[in-house]
Amino acid sequence: MKVISIEALNRIKEKGLKKLFPDKLRIAVGFATCGIAAGGDKIFAEFEKIIEERGMQVYFTQVGCIGYCKEEPLVNVTLHGKPLVIFNQVNKEDVPKIIDGLLKDEILGEKAFCKIEKWDHVTGGEIFYGEGFSHITNYTEIPYFKHQKKIVLRNAGLINPEDIEEYVAVGGYFSLFKAVRELTPEEVINEVKQSGLRGRGGAGFPTGLKWELTKKEKSEVKYVICNADEGDPGAYMNRNEMESDPHMIIEGMTIGGYSIGATKGYIYVRAEYPLAIKRLKKAISDAKKYGFLGKNIFGTEFSFDISLVKGAGAFVCGEETALIASIEGRLGMPSPRPPFPSQEGLWGKPTNINNVETWSNIPVIIKKGSSWFSKIGAEKNSGTKVFSLVGKVKNIGLVEVSLGTPLRKIVYDIGGGGTKGKSIKAVQTGGPSGGCIPTRLFDTPVDYEHLKEIGSIMGSGGIVVMDEDTCMVNIAKYFTEFTQHESCGKCVPCREGLKEASQILSAITEGKGEEDNIKRLKEIGETIKVTSLCGLGQTAPNPVLTTIRYFENEYEDHIIRKECKAKVCKNLINFYIIPEKCVGCMACSEKCPVGAINGEVKLVHTIDQEKCIKCGTCEAVCPLEAIIRVSKQSKNISKTYSG
Repeated sequence: MKVISIEALNRIKEKGLKKLFPDKLRIAVGFATCGIAAGGDKIFAEFEKIIEERGMQVYFTQVGCIGYCKEEPLVNVTLHGKPLVIFNQVNKEDVPKIIDGLLKDEILGEKAFCKIEKWDHVTGGEIFYGEGFSHITNYTEIPYFKHQKKIVLRNAGLINPEDIEEYVAVGGYFSLFKAVRELTPEEVINEVKQSGLRGRGGAGFPTGLKWELTKKEKSEVKYVICNADEGDPGAYMNRNEMESDPHMIIEGMTIGGYSIGATKGYIYVRAEYPLAIKRLKKAISDAKKYGFLGKNIFGTEFSFDISLVKGAGAFVCGEETALIASIEGRLGMPSPRPPFPSQEGLWGKPTNINNVETWSNIPVIIKKGSSWFSKIGAEKNSGTKVFSLVGKVKNIGLVEVSLGTPLRKIVYDIGGGGTKGKSIKAVQTGGPSGGCIPTRLFDTPVDYEHLKEIGSIMGSGGIVVMDEDTCMVNIAKYFTEFTQHESCGKCVPCREGLKEASQILSAITEGKGEEDNIKRLKEIGETIKVTSLCGLGQTAPNPVLTTIRYFENEYEDHIIRKECKAKVCKNLINFYIIPEKCVGCMACSEKCPVGAINGEVKLVHTIDQEKCIKCGTCEAVCPLEAIIRVSKQSKNISKTYSG
């Protein structure tokens, strides 16, 4: 089924629309990794079983993740002519109740999270589901969603990512048709340049300029690469984008290939993303069947194909020259620049590399135009950015906001603030190489320049929220150990500098810090930043430098007073049992891995501090909150509750 004309493309669109808006009931289960982890696969199986048992006329399918991971498993239901209704935190017992209601054209109110009457879809125009269900909250009134602007996540959680016709139904591949049939390569590049789109993978280099530099290179062979090697702890934006809407990446890459004169593309994705790999493979295969990839796309002389390459999970392969080396079968290690990949990249040929989110914006820019896109966001920071909001925050999930949105709005208005009544202390943006930002700077606009000013980076888009129970010295130690472990070791500053910094931080958290440690950590950090070969080393000191900059008092507590006020660093705390609360239930003693808890049934227990390894298991399992952690410097408590 090779599509050549706009008429043929519109026929596919109509087929897809009949799946999105069937005459019969449509039920779709959220089936991305987060949904499956929350039990979505079991919910899917239960729906499938009951639908079959009752012989129901239902269009039953799966969708990706709409981003609100906290509320999974999610189920979408569309009754003909009525709003799309999203059910949240669905369990197996809810399934027959939901179906019983639907058979009566009713909605199970207690599980109806929100409704969508119309969806302002950026590539397919407004999508109208219908009106009604006044008792159900509108999608735009849910705090988590009302402050977001969906561009990259435009289809996530609404279409079946494994159905190419549903992608076409919401505007998919129309931008590719426009690019190759109506625009010259130069005009495409100019649209991208005028849009102000910057690379969403880290440094924010202007995308259109990058394409232009690659196009200007004289070579019969050129390549485009999608960097899907998402390695930041807690970051899963790209994973969800690939799992929920793989065709937008393929379409963006193909438009990019047309504009720079490339005929081959590669998607480099880490092997730890099996569902993303599965869906990308199917999307590539289907795109070839429909003629969106392959020879003479849309009847033109332009030919383009995409292959998928699995990475082994090395963090440094997120750096583009290391990634190129890995695709070529070499050890993933960065190379000095120049030459830049746009000059000599994959197999020595001009190569354009962008990450998943950057490619995902391209179809929108071609569809809506550069002037539309450039009005979104802030000065020199056009468009939106997707963040994974994780850590000590109520509403965990994926957030897409206009660039320039203050951190405070993301953390509090969308994220809902801290958990368990705890106050938030800081956030880290940009992954393990990002900086730790204190709450007093939460009015900072989230864009490339402002984050750099306060010592952090945009990175790929991870935001880790930390509350009052977080030790900032321990956080700096964790991320420094991570980057040290992931360093390729090629250049001395990164290899040896991170090793020394890690050793100093370990000593400080163990109560062995010395007075000159802070000064030395600053010296090491600044040296690594200006002398390292690649972006990993150049940004790796950020967690240390920003925690010293904003939380130097915590370093002083550890070094001078030998105290961790957050009660995190094991060598500086003790666990005690409060006699007035202990009922001798034995829960703690039965779970203690080293037998450090003494006491008999129904009698007060005590902890042998010599045996205790500070694992915190006892505190976690105590049903009465009778176990507390205190600083070793708390002499009165030590005397009262000693074992």
